Amino acid sequence: MRWRLDSRNRGNMADIGLGPPFPEALLPFHFPISPSRFHSPPRSLAMAADHSYSYSSNPSSIPVPSTSRPSLLVFSGGTAFNGVVEELKKLTTRVAHVLPVSDDGGSTAEIVRVLGVISGSQYPSLSLLSIHSLCMDIGFISISGIHIMHSVPGGPAVGDIRSRCLRLSDQSTSEALAVHKLIGHRLPLDAQAAKLEWYQIVEGEHALWEGVSKPYRETIRSFLAYFQNQILRRSRESFCFSNGSIGNFFFAGARIFFNSLDAAIFLFSRVSDIPAESLILPVISTNDRLTLGCELWDGSIIRGQNEISHPTSGSMQPINKGISSVPPLPSAIKRVFYMSSEGKNLLHEVFPAANPAVLDQLSNVDCIVYAMGSLFTSICPSLVLLGIGEIISSRSCLKVLLLNGTHDRETSGFSASRFVSAITDALNRTYGDPQNRLTNLPSQYINTLLVPKDGQILVDAQCLASRGISHVITVDSICDPKVGIIFDAKSLIRTLADLIGRQTTTNVTKAQ
Repeated sequence: MRWRLDSRNRGNMADIGLGPPFPEALLPFHFPISPSRFHSPPRSLAMAADHSYSYSSNPSSIPVPSTSRPSLLVFSGGTAFNGVVEELKKLTTRVAHVLPVSDDGGSTAEIVRVLGVISGSQYPSLSLLSIHSLCMDIGFISISGIHIMHSVPGGPAVGDIRSRCLRLSDQSTSEALAVHKLIGHRLPLDAQAAKLEWYQIVEGEHALWEGVSKPYRETIRSFLAYFQNQILRRSRESFCFSNGSIGNFFFAGARIFFNSLDAAIFLFSRVSDIPAESLILPVISTNDRLTLGCELWDGSIIRGQNEISHPTSGSMQPINKGISSVPPLPSAIKRVFYMSSEGKNLLHEVFPAANPAVLDQLSNVDCIVYAMGSLFTSICPSLVLLGIGEIISSRSCLKVLLLNGTHDRETSGFSASRFVSAITDALNRTYGDPQNRLTNLPSQYINTLLVPKDGQILVDAQCLASRGISHVITVDSICDPKVGIIFDAKSLIRTLADLIGRQTTTNVTKAQ
């Protein structure tokens, strides 16, 4: 049976329990997808042990494998690692990007504040499998016959996911660039000017729509309009569009409509034409709001990622995470954990399950990377979940920590060994529930440390060696005027490629 979901079968969709009809104002629109993208499933990120690699003798070029590209899993946030994503794509697109969903700043905070009202689930969500099946069958989706699923509208934070999707998106054509510019656009800081510009975009009258073809235009605009519809339904709350991200609004509209974060990522990936083998994985697959908490060594508790990393007092100004831009923490961070959305202390700690897709990828990739970025609010939230430490410690693959080039509020005064200790404690859940505690060594989680040249972080080699980490490599760096010392992207990816090649050669030798 071939489905075409449009206004002609809306009654049938209601009969099978998918909820009330999609707003008439949004009918009809089609989601253009090339059928060839889905007739065969994306190949696994696992790679056979006997695959060999060849590397160019030209030191300025990035080496690529001769038979199959390597597979990586990267734990990161939505900012620091973005600078090397484009260069990484030249080495491999077989990358699982694992991202946290606990950001509560900027337009994400406003979405949660206004839309974060529970309206009990009455209908099953439209699953990613359903959408994928439809794509395979007909090559496009006409959303007009799909019906609204009730959910927790505030939902998980999507800012980091949106940011990575944009970095991975195709920019090879004029239309791809136009879509990228639209989805990546931020509204003005002035609240009234932002609201006026938002209305221009939703109504299709803004110059940003130039170069976007009708199928993509209708798809994107319809989910933006659906997001606007959700705001208007909550008349008691006035939504502030100041500095708002169009990508976040599109993402939120899709997630609420499908009642599925995975489905929203899938849609965003297709609209942005992200390589099929590149996976964007929320570390927790949920449709609920998640709150990050942290316990300091003085016993105090801080609630919310924004308050931990870069408190803004509700300001919608662009965030500056530099150590000089925010007051220091009263005490060093002991651990981060998840808490109920209204919780304020350790009694409200909750234990969400890790995304099964993340656990699956961890079991198969050639290289695990802990990226540079906010250690406790971007990296550790993905590491404290049950199953993550267990799988990483059992793997004999390359496990690389990319050291930050500068200090920030979370890591003021840290040496390299303290970064290692923080990651080890997070994966071991050292300071959490004793029943969930692991006792693995740092070397079971990290076997290679990459350090940006001239960085601020002290590399205490003897202390690292005492923890079983002696493979420390200095990589060329550049000085970014906004954030300071960062890795030179080409040098970093070239170094990673060389490490993966050597590891593969060693594995092949052992197998023989």
